[in-house]
This record gives sequence, C-alpha cells and structure tokens, in this order.
Amino acid sequence: MDSVELLKKVRKIEIRTKALSHQIFAGEYHSAFKGRGMAFSEVREYQWGDDVRAMDWNVTARLRSPYIKVFEEERELTVVLLVDVSRSGLFGTKGEVRRERIAEIAAVLAFSAAINNDKVGALFFSDHVEKFIPPKKGRNHLLHILREMLELEPTSDGTDLGAALEFLSGSIKRRCTAFLLSDMLDVDAAGAPRYEDALKVAAGRHDLSVIRVVDPLETELPNVGLVHIKDSESGRASWVNTGSARVRSAYAKWWSSVSENLSKLLLRYKVDSVTIPTDGDMVKGLMQLFR
Repeated sequence: MDSVELLKKVRKIEIRTKALSHQIFAGEYHSAFKGRGMAFSEVREYQWGDDVRAMDWNVTARLRSPYIKVFEEERELTVVLLVDVSRSGLFGTKGEVRRERIAEIAAVLAFSAAINNDKVGALFFSDHVEKFIPPKKGRNHLLHILREMLELEPTSDGTDLGAALEFLSGSIKRRCTAFLLSDMLDVDAAGAPRYEDALKVAAGRHDLSVIRVVDPLETELPNVGLVHIKDSESGRASWVNTGSARVRSAYAKWWSSVSENLSKLLLRYKVDSVTIPTDGDMVKGLMQLFR
C-alpha cells in the first residue's frame, strides 16, 4: 500500500482501538497486568519492628549502626508484543485477514499500556526475528509500531515461534508482560508444538499470554468438492477432495489434536491464552483474557 493509504489505515485503527482502550480495557488491563515486582528504593536506619531480613549488612558494618533496605512496589510495566508476520497472516476468508486482525488487537493492547503509562515494545517474527522495536513510551512510538505491523514485508515465509520466544528471553532482562499474537501453527508431523523448550523459559522469566487468531475455515474443511490448495509458507500445493467425508473427518481430527496439544502445553507452563476468530468479537476475547 502507498504512504497515503497506509496513513489512513493507521489513523483508522488508532481511532478505533484507542477508543476501546479508554472505554473498556484500561481498567481491566491495569488490574490484570499491574506491577508485580518490588524495586529497591533507599537505605534507612533500622527502626523497632522492622523486618531483620531486610537488613543491609554492608551499610550496617560500614556505619556501625543498623540499616535496612526499603523496597517499593513497581507500578510501571514493560509490555512486549510478539507479532507473527509469517505468510499465513495473509490468509482470510471472513472478516479480516489474520494480519489485520492481529494489528488491531496489538493496537488495543499498546494503547491500554500507554494509558497505564507503561513502555511498549514489539518483536516481529517469521521463521526468524524480522525486526525488534525496543520498549519506549509516547504516541509517536506507538504509531511507529502500528505502521510496522501493517507495512513490514517479511524476508521469510515460515513460522518459528521458538526463535521469537528465545529472542524475548535473551533481549529483555527484566520481567515484562509479553503478548504472543499468532495462529500458533508451528507443529511437527504429529501436531505437537515445536517450541516447548523456548516457551518454558520465556514463561518462567516473563508474564506471557498467548492470543491465538484463527480463521473459521481453518477449523474445518467445507464441502466444496475437489479444490487446489497451496501452503502459503512452504509453497507445497495439492489437490484435496473436500467432498470426501473421510478427508473432512481426518482434517477435523488433526485440527482438534493440534488445539488440544497447544492447550495442554499452555496449561503446563501456566500461560494464559485466548482464541479470537478473524470474523468474531475481539472485545469479548480480550475481556476474557484480562479477567
């Protein structure tokens, strides 16, 4: 798209998602993702009743008088959006294509974070990290992230969730709130996730949530006879007889297995998640996640 069309699209998404952030999500976001850590504030002299476990023994020894460390709750968060920009993001049969729906969801999260005075960063990935925008504050910074969501052309077609999660764990040292936005279709031949190890590490270091965005036709094959299909990521093509009940049943079984394996994995590592369809209510899904 040209620059004029891009700016119009960015502005449209900004207006829509900023309104949602202010009217609906700001309170839910704040209560769900408020600061959870304790940051060092100062050292002061020990007073009767203070917890001796907070004693600063180095200062105490140097000044020959008891001193303790004072901590305060961290309120400011760092939010990182992990955005899947692989070729499958261009798929869409109802509502929006996946990439546009992901951009809207990410924008709502970004503006909700901004209302809470949090820093926001973004990591765009295909089968490798395409671009990383370090966390910062400010409207111009958020609009820069939004423009990249709509405009960035990936150099690869595939998907590697493990690479994105490993980059998150390695590049963001302090605990952050991270949202992974993807179709989560990065599985082996048996339908098992290929990114378990990376997810385990990332979920242990950060507050990770998964927002799975799917198209309705991905969940089941329609009965439309013999069709020619092509994998947008691998390039492989094949003829499929969707008129066959056996073929439709096998696909439904595969999709159910993939979804079940994902649910078990996220539950194992205590990762909150929600599935949002490209043609469904984004608001309902995000409220479910926040609560």
